[in-house]
Amino acid sequence: MTLHADPHLALVRPVRPLTPEGCQECLMLGSPWVHLRLCLTCGHVGCCDSSPNKHARKHAAADAHPIVRSFQPGEEWRWCYVHEAFV
Repeated sequence: MTLHADPHLALVRPVRPLTPEGCQECLMLGSPWVHLRLCLTCGHVGCCDSSPNKHARKHAAADAHPIVRSFQPGEEWRWCYVHEAFV
C-alpha cells in the first residue's frame, strides 16, 4: 500500500465514533452494510462503497470531510475520498 502526502490530512481531528454500533444512517433506515468507515474529522460512522447506500462517501462529499479510516477490527488504514488514495 502506497501512502500519499495529502493536504486534507489537516482536517483530521481526535474523534470518537458517534454510532460505534454501526452506520449512522443504516441504523436509522434498518438497512444492511458491508464494512464501516470512521470520519476522522467528526466521528461519523458510515458504510463503505461495497454497501448498498455508500453513506461514508456521501458524508464525505456533503460535509467536506474527506478522510476516513477503516472501522473494521484489526484494520488501521486511512483513505482520502477526494484523491481516491490511501493516506
